Amino acid sequence: MSTLSAFFESAKLPVMSEVVHALIRTLNDPDSSATQVEAIIAKDPALTANLLRLANSAQFGLSRQVLSLDHAITLMGMSRVRALALSTSISTAFPQVPGLDRTAFWKFSMACAGYAQWLAGGAGLDPQQAWLAGMMLRLGELIIGQKSPDALVEIESLPNPAEARWEREQRLLGFDEGQVTAVLARHWNFPDAIVTGLQSAGDPMAAQPFDALAGVVHLAALLADCATPGPDSVAELPMPVITALDIDRHWMVARFPRAEAFVDTTGL
Repeated sequence: MSTLSAFFESAKLPVMSEVVHALIRTLNDPDSSATQVEAIIAKDPALTANLLRLANSAQFGLSRQVLSLDHAITLMGMSRVRALALSTSISTAFPQVPGLDRTAFWKFSMACAGYAQWLAGGAGLDPQQAWLAGMMLRLGELIIGQKSPDALVEIESLPNPAEARWEREQRLLGFDEGQVTAVLARHWNFPDAIVTGLQSAGDPMAAQPFDALAGVVHLAALLADCATPGPDSVAELPMPVITALDIDRHWMVARFPRAEAFVDTTGL
């Protein structure tokens, strides 16, 4: 077992491109504009092409083909396109980790992001900030896999729902994947709200004061790990977290989204 600071002393962190750093700076700037975000993304042709592919995939259910960045921002909104660009860039910055099913990993991350965005609407939070935090939550496990491959084998042993994974990480390492991701997010200068939400996502009720974003991401991760998520899954979620978020359970059941609506593993 080690401390987070000791763990990171010899950890090899992914290097983010200047495009990613520029996009993160716009997250910290409330006056950032769609034109500014479009100009930043356009500097990376590969990222632009990947974004347009994703925008035209089934997960967004758009009725018209997206032909350009400007068109994507018009149809999806600046915040959505920016969050998608950040998650796409971050995912490609991490190498394949032996012992981790890449497709299953990113499928979970997409589902977690989608459920976090949905729950944020019920909790009165920024949906795109929640989407990005949900997408990033498990990135810390990639660092764990690079730094402690033997621990990863046990962490990934079956059954492997989020709660079991977090318990194993805490037992073996003294911290969980969300806390590792929080250090990454701070290193990359993400907004404090995202750092704090990731830091407490594994056990949001233990944080004082309670952090709503952490609670949303916690619930989203539990739903992302359900074999067949649906309205009945709401009854299995921890009631103290739902109560702390002040989310209406009847709303959750009535508006429960289909995971297929925001999961697309094409190209993974």
